[in-house]
Amino acid sequence: MDSAPALAISDITDADVPAIIALWQRCGLTRPWNDPAADIALARRGDSSTILVGRVGGAIAASAMVGHDGHRGWVYYVSVDPDHRGRDHGRAIMAAAEDWLRARGVLKLMLMVRGDNTKVQAFYHQLDYAVQDSVVFSKWLDGRDPTPGMK
Repeated sequence: MDSAPALAISDITDADVPAIIALWQRCGLTRPWNDPAADIALARRGDSSTILVGRVGGAIAASAMVGHDGHRGWVYYVSVDPDHRGRDHGRAIMAAAEDWLRARGVLKLMLMVRGDNTKVQAFYHQLDYAVQDSVVFSKWLDGRDPTPGMK
C-alpha cells in the first residue's frame, strides 16, 4: 500500500449533496425505493445525525451517514470512491463515525449489511464488528408495498 494523503473529514455542506449522491450511486448503495436526497435531508434535519464527508485534496473520497436514536448509534451509506480504495479511507470514515457517536455518549454502533455482501462483511469483521443474532423487521409508513424481495 502506498503512502496516501490523509482523509480530511467534516460534516456535509449544501454544495456536497450532488457529489455525495453520485458517490453513493457509484458505490452501488442506492436503491429505487430510497431517495438519497431525501435521506440526506432527513439526516441533516436535526442534531441526532449527520453525513460525514472524507476529502483528499478537496475531492470527496468517502462518506458515512451517522446518527443515533437515543439508544443506539447507526451508520448507513458508508462509501469509499472506487478510485480511492485500498488506502484505509473506509477505516478512517468509520473511526470518524465512531468518534461522532462517542462524543454524544452513544456507546454501541449498529449497522446492517446485506446478507450476500460478503466483501463488506469481511471489512467490518476486520474492524472488530460482530454479527448480532437479530431479525430486522420493517414497514413503510407511507402505505407502499414492502421492499422488493421482502415479506
